Amino acid sequence: MSAGKIIAYIAAAILIFFGVLFIWSTFNPDGRIGYLVVGVITVAIGLVIIFLAGRKKPVPAQQNVTLNIDLPGNVSMDSLKCKSCGGVLSAENIQMVNGAPVVTCPYCHTVYQLTEEPKW
Repeated sequence: MSAGKIIAYIAAAILIFFGVLFIWSTFNPDGRIGYLVVGVITVAIGLVIIFLAGRKKPVPAQQNVTLNIDLPGNVSMDSLKCKSCGGVLSAENIQMVNGAPVVTCPYCHTVYQLTEEPKW
């Protein structure tokens, strides 16, 4: 709970408390009808503050992020093989981790970063 909500609830409780005191004082032999009006308005303000503080902010809709991997150079997915066991890798085995393409071998479960070999 945020500090603003806590302060709003405390202020609302104080307003409602004093509003009820004003309403009770109306029924005192020395009470006036004006106390009733002030008490009802004070209680109403306290309840409105509770209502406003208790409202939940709308949760933004979940966003889906699509990340396309554009491999530089002439990379043929048919010839991409695991460095450890030589198993054939497919596009489903490549994921982006911290901004770098990482390959996970489905056969030996080796994980390594995909690097581009120089063309010369």
